[in-house]
Amino acid sequence: MIFRAVEDPDLIGRARRGDVEAYNLLISRWEKRVYNYLLRITGEREEALDLSQEVFLKAYQHLRKLEDPARFAPWLFRIAHNEAFSSFRKRKVESDVLAVTEAGGEEIGVERPHAFPIELSIAVTTALTRLTEEQRETVVLKIYQGFKFEEIAEILSCPVSTVKSRLYAGLDALKAQLAPLKTRGVS
Repeated sequence: MIFRAVEDPDLIGRARRGDVEAYNLLISRWEKRVYNYLLRITGEREEALDLSQEVFLKAYQHLRKLEDPARFAPWLFRIAHNEAFSSFRKRKVESDVLAVTEAGGEEIGVERPHAFPIELSIAVTTALTRLTEEQRETVVLKIYQGFKFEEIAEILSCPVSTVKSRLYAGLDALKAQLAPLKTRGVS
């Protein structure tokens, strides 16, 4: 990780001078993390893939605006955040219509004898979707992407205290939602 931090600013400098291969290397280093972040935020593979492409296109177009190449990761994830929430706003009308038809799609009170690891993964993914958008994004950035509180605050354009409160509220909600799994012997 230390080696990569030294190399990314050099690649950014080369990409700014028109070296497309340097930018392609940056993409190959960051595409999985950006895609996984967007997948956890959107919950849809195709949308996450489309948004990832938009993120890297916008990053390339605005690479000269990046003031500190050492801050590439938070800058890139800020673009990803903006793209995801722009997409959410565009889909708002569609989702409002679909929400009426999808209500009642879950079976409530159905107990299963055992939760296997795949079921646990599905349960966590489902629990994440039940968090508020702000909580979900904060949890994903901290737990899945490993950003520091200050970096998350930069990505989300909010104070560190807000990041912490969203994270802890989100983790408490996840714990409450996943507690029934623990009582069945899965931890």
